[in-house]
Amino acid sequence: MGDATVALVALGSNLASPRGTPAETVAAALELLSGLGQGLTSSLLWKSPSWPPGGPDYVNAAAAIETTLPPEALLDRLHGIEATFGRTREARWGPRVLDLDLLAWGDAVRPDAATQEAWRGLDSERQGREAPDRLILPHPRMQDRGFVLMPLAEVAPDWRHPLIGRSVREMLEALPPEAREGIAPLSAG
Repeated sequence: MGDATVALVALGSNLASPRGTPAETVAAALELLSGLGQGLTSSLLWKSPSWPPGGPDYVNAAAAIETTLPPEALLDRLHGIEATFGRTREARWGPRVLDLDLLAWGDAVRPDAATQEAWRGLDSERQGREAPDRLILPHPRMQDRGFVLMPLAEVAPDWRHPLIGRSVREMLEALPPEAREGIAPLSAG
């Protein structure tokens, strides 16, 4: 068994699943993540407006877990968890039962810095049309998304993006106000 690496995962749902509401789905998915390693730390559940606008609001969370799985195997396991909740991949950025994104695996850059930077630099129109054919780490849009950074700041505020050089806390502070609009922790009731 190799050394464990801290993996960062974003979770989101805006459709009911066999496990229940989006909030119940994300909570159940967090429980399953614990089987992928040790030391799972998870954020509160957050609500965020649908993107693109017009769909149901999302429930989001973030988790950090120490895992010995290599990143591609971890991503396969995340996709397997999505499938157990009935996730199908039909429309890019469409409503979904469950979305699990591998945001980071330690400070790994995959497949290489140039590819990661190219995907990070895509304009918003191309982002909506194109999806990479391989794992890109760190996730190329994490630094732009309040619904990712706000929960992630609870579990890994000091994780530093290996190419941008900013911590999660610094990326969150750099977000424009509109990237945080409508995002808030879910109430306990």
